[in-house]
Amino acid sequence: MNERFFEKSKNQKLLIDKFNEEFVKKDETFLNSDNNKFIEISSSLAYYSSLFTSLKRFLEYVSLVSKYLINQEFSLIIPLDENGEIWLDHISLSGNATHKDYISEVRHFIVRSNLSNKFRIKNITTLEKFLKRSNPLNKLISYQIKSRGKCRGFFYVFHDNLSKKNSFLEERKVSFLIDTLAMAIENYSLSVENKRHENTDREISSGAEIQSRLLPDFCPKIFGVNLAAHCRPALQLGGDYFDFMSIKPNLVEKRRQKGRWALVIGDVMGKGVPAGLLMTMLRGMLRAEVLTGLPPDRILHDLNQLAIYDLDQSHRFVTLFYSDYDPRTQKLRYANAAHKLPFLWKHKEQKIAKLDAEGFVIGLQKDAEYTCGEVQLNNLDIILYYTDGITEATNNLGERFGEKNLKLIFSELCKKNLSSQEILNQIFKKLDDFSGKKNQLDDDASIVIFKLE
Repeated sequence: MNERFFEKSKNQKLLIDKFNEEFVKKDETFLNSDNNKFIEISSSLAYYSSLFTSLKRFLEYVSLVSKYLINQEFSLIIPLDENGEIWLDHISLSGNATHKDYISEVRHFIVRSNLSNKFRIKNITTLEKFLKRSNPLNKLISYQIKSRGKCRGFFYVFHDNLSKKNSFLEERKVSFLIDTLAMAIENYSLSVENKRHENTDREISSGAEIQSRLLPDFCPKIFGVNLAAHCRPALQLGGDYFDFMSIKPNLVEKRRQKGRWALVIGDVMGKGVPAGLLMTMLRGMLRAEVLTGLPPDRILHDLNQLAIYDLDQSHRFVTLFYSDYDPRTQKLRYANAAHKLPFLWKHKEQKIAKLDAEGFVIGLQKDAEYTCGEVQLNNLDIILYYTDGITEATNNLGERFGEKNLKLIFSELCKKNLSSQEILNQIFKKLDDFSGKKNQLDDDASIVIFKLE
């Protein structure tokens, strides 16, 4: 490890030496007795800039170097952070013991003048007036530290009032310092921003993991039913939701399997973090409502009453299809909050029907009413619940997968005596073939397959 480090350091030093050699060659003015000191200092500064991890320490180092590199009484560096605000904690000062308290005075003035809050470049004149007023015996020269057209801070040099005008060589040295400062401040701002993004990504990944655990890990055993379900989010966090809930969860396993079950699929408008948070909230509310054992239309009515305030505040709404199934009678009751209508494959008739019931989206109208539908199911009947991420998926030509295409594929698969999981896998395979495996879905896509054995 040490050998690699020293080899890297050696290579860096060679590059820096080459840079400085070319830098000096650009102007014959640099070829004087002061060059050796300049090259030595600039080399150490450039080398240190590639290694520093603390911007504050680096700015202090630049301040120290400026004392030996340019003619001055003292100098002041005022950097701006990634948001363009004055970086109070990173203000640096060069000078002797008589100036040690001046940096505190500058910071106090910035705070008192409200320059540390919503700073604008034009406001710097207020600070510069203070700097001149508080140093009447010095001549102040100000420089703006710029990188890629953006102001990264300010560099102030205080001279003796009797000092002569800066030479061309002196200006080139100042220019070198400013370029170094601009590079360092920008790089550090970028590293802070990258770290913030990394932390956000980690939080989103954790949220996505928690959310995935809120969706059922496996399909429950319901007497006489073969289930399969899968959600494929467009982003890490998704707004799609499906669930299976026993109406009476306290029953023993065998009795619970033969008891009534709620099957639900929903879609929060949008995707990503906001949709994921609202989906999680809705899940908790719905699970509490299911335990009441009320009919599907009453469940959606009460859920709308509970969720409408939060949804209204977020300017979003939710589509939801709620159904409950009784294994003893093979009857399915359902209500719909403007969700995509599930397809019902009727095995005896070898045709597809839609489970339709009127109702508004959740979160749109406070007094929304819902209707309750009911259907008698028979052995080998199959229901396909899905979200619009399936039908609205597009290919490279911009064509949509479409409801008609999904209906045709589902019909063909139902004729093959496949399991629910096989039907689900085949639908997603057809979706991938259509959109292309490298083509990211435009929206979250979820499917639930319910098949009577």
